[in-house]
Amino acid sequence: MLALVVASAGPRSAALISLAVAAPTVIAAGLAVFITMRRGNGPRTDLRMGGTWRDVRLGLVFGLGGLVVSVAASMLYASITGPDANSALYKVFGDVRASWPWAVAVFIVVVFVGPLCEEILYRGLLWGALERRWGQWVALVVSTAVFALAHFEFTRAPLLLVIAVPIALARLYSGGLWASIAAHQVTNSLPGLVLMLILTGTMPAS
Repeated sequence: MLALVVASAGPRSAALISLAVAAPTVIAAGLAVFITMRRGNGPRTDLRMGGTWRDVRLGLVFGLGGLVVSVAASMLYASITGPDANSALYKVFGDVRASWPWAVAVFIVVVFVGPLCEEILYRGLLWGALERRWGQWVALVVSTAVFALAHFEFTRAPLLLVIAVPIALARLYSGGLWASIAAHQVTNSLPGLVLMLILTGTMPAS
């Protein structure tokens, strides 16, 4: 939402929009980690961040599967909605152009920083609270729904639900957060790459 406000406020730059995109989620995730350190048992326990390389490998598998599913679902969605199929992120950056260093910075935000922070919030903090009270399946369903709706792209919510399911399954079957982080990062890799190429003018925006 902040990014949309910034994008409509006047002249846009990749740096300013990247900051607007990343800042709210980074701050919220940082606050979640801080709270677990001060009031709880720490992020390794409360957010299930004490993972292993097996968790990462499992996340990569779910992420690759999810990437295939998300591409197919996106194509179906685009065939139904037509020219309005682009995500809010593409609309926010619009016709902005950037140098390669800034385009790479945007790629890092979209593929690495954003997924890390979102997973801390949705499948770390929220999942943990729901699981303790109602069990892991309620945690999976509710956190997935909240994740889809929290992007404030309500017409794309069904597509976001489809994209989120493999990420949530990575969290479920691993029992930890690093699998879902890895899955989310793989899922975001293709959109991040496309956006980077668009920003540099290497690929047309449409």
